[in-house]
Amino acid sequence: MGKRIGMRTVRLTHPPAVLGFAAVGGHMEGAGPLREYFDELSEDHFWGQKTWEQGESAMQRHALNKALEKATLHEADIECIFAGDLLNQCIGSSFSLRDTNIPFYGLYGACSTMGEALSLAAMMTDGGFARRTAALTSSHFCTAERQYRMPVPYGSQRTPTAQWTATAAGCCILGGEGEGPYITHVTAGKIVDMGITDPNNMGAAMAAAAYDTLSAVFRDTKTKPADFDLIITGDLGKLGHGIVADLFARDGVDMTKNYNDCGLMLFDVEAQDMHCGGSGCGCSASVLNGYLLRGMREKRWNRLLFAPTGALLSPTSSFQGESIPGICHAVIISNCRED
Repeated sequence: MGKRIGMRTVRLTHPPAVLGFAAVGGHMEGAGPLREYFDELSEDHFWGQKTWEQGESAMQRHALNKALEKATLHEADIECIFAGDLLNQCIGSSFSLRDTNIPFYGLYGACSTMGEALSLAAMMTDGGFARRTAALTSSHFCTAERQYRMPVPYGSQRTPTAQWTATAAGCCILGGEGEGPYITHVTAGKIVDMGITDPNNMGAAMAAAAYDTLSAVFRDTKTKPADFDLIITGDLGKLGHGIVADLFARDGVDMTKNYNDCGLMLFDVEAQDMHCGGSGCGCSASVLNGYLLRGMREKRWNRLLFAPTGALLSPTSSFQGESIPGICHAVIISNCRED
């Protein structure tokens, strides 16, 4: 039986189970409303290392090790890992995994990387190409600022539309058999560019991609927002979240009852002065692998649509006046296999 059910969506015929998951974070994440859902928090921005970049790699390893521990597995049990981050050449991921023997695919989907990694890991497992896979992503406030904007010691001003890059990492381990929850559907994102050129307004740059992918999910699966307990985008923040809701409202679709965004959930936007909210690969990764998957295990929700978004810019493209392409990858996570 074919797996494709639409132009963009595949229905996994042997939905892989979530075997283990973990989220780690830093000081600001520990001061936010999801503190109790992190497996590990550190007050040390360097995570015991000499540089912030080395610290981000260490953070990824902590997330992987915690997820393995919770799944009662070892590195040798993972046959393939999909990992990514925001750094040039994905050095956060490649350096974090260089001492392991796990076959590695390095990914770059900006802040959508957890959705991309989870999609590929799920399809690899569903297709029988690996018994157990892992999806791993991270971001770090200081490394992202140094690469994309201004080094933190400069003390540059943040615009009202700016978002705070999470210092966090998340890891999800999938297997052919397990108690769940399960990845049942994957919808691939496509690049959507609305001509936004302001690198401090990524929520507006990514919102149209989220609308495009969520629309594809509803169309391909013949579902509507009410068919999900939660619909979660990633890193759109206050502005982007509002744009998505407005775009659907124009179609006559009400997204107000069960739609939220990881960039609004990870931090207390007002009390922590996050301007428009959180961002970074680690934002949606830590919300998923801390708060959301635990909630599904505890049966608070039974069906979740997770759709993290990414702004596919670089410092070079911004300096050259290029617009910011957006992308959004989506997965449906369910407490039953939906056979």
